[in-house]
Amino acid sequence: MTRNPTLADVARHAGVSPATASRVVSGRGPASTQARRRVAAAVADLGYVPDAAARALATHGGTRIAVAVIGDTPTALTDPYVGRVVAATAEVAAAREVGVALHWLPRHDPAALARLAHGRGIGGVVLVNPTKPALEPLPRSARVAAIGVGSRHVPAFDVDNRGGALGVLRHLVGSGRRHIAMVTGPSWLPCTERAVDAYRRVARENGGEVRLVPGDFTTARGTTAALEIMARWPDTDAVFALGDLVALGVLDGLRGLGVDVPGDVAVAGFDDIAFAPLSHPALTTTTNPVEQIAAHAAAAVLDRRPTSPLTLFRSTLVVRESA
Repeated sequence: MTRNPTLADVARHAGVSPATASRVVSGRGPASTQARRRVAAAVADLGYVPDAAARALATHGGTRIAVAVIGDTPTALTDPYVGRVVAATAEVAAAREVGVALHWLPRHDPAALARLAHGRGIGGVVLVNPTKPALEPLPRSARVAAIGVGSRHVPAFDVDNRGGALGVLRHLVGSGRRHIAMVTGPSWLPCTERAVDAYRRVARENGGEVRLVPGDFTTARGTTAALEIMARWPDTDAVFALGDLVALGVLDGLRGLGVDVPGDVAVAGFDDIAFAPLSHPALTTTTNPVEQIAAHAAAAVLDRRPTSPLTLFRSTLVVRESA
């Protein structure tokens, strides 16, 4: 793949110092008429587009992009999902000569996002686990893109978890399951509401009882949720977990109860993580293109390009042995 020209390439092509090229491109600071002409010609010859790093160096707007994760404790940073976001963001940032920093934002301190976004050295923020209290105070000038839900001034990028959930749930119904329970995401995370709405819709369409238990995207909670579900609704014949880690915990919990999967209870997750096909039985799930989502969010922040308020990415059903 051809490398995008950098400001240093422009300086070499024009025969001027990088500082001079930066002043001409940014429109800030002195430069001779001859230097301006040479830099302009170099920009045209190379097809150079000023990137986030060049703007940051010229305007002191920041030379790194922050991946910020809202959560109750710093352990939110250890979620494998966050690792995928960071890796994809880093790839986009590297192409624009920008660094990446990882930050935990306490959920009980919604103002932390605004402080980070305006912090010294931060050129933009990709926000994971966005909440409305954190987003609402942000001004139009905020350089933030959210993975989940956005606001008037913050574009959002996310998987179509409503469509993905519908695909999983209709597969379960199509295989004869009628008493389906769902382990949701955290109640404070608004982007999970789309999947819960899909569950309620399928339950309503098929005359099923709504069986919701709260989750937190962890395997440990999946294990305890399975015990809770079977104690409250012993006739449950399927469990849909919003997150593969939770679904793996559900498998563990059902195994401890002596419940056969999928003979007695089918289990399905969401995300199609690397461990999903390795479980016993292999986990039925639906895809979550995290890398693609994060790359689009990072590019929107760094390139300052106009984008839709909400961009959804397709989720595809993956049928394996568990359901």
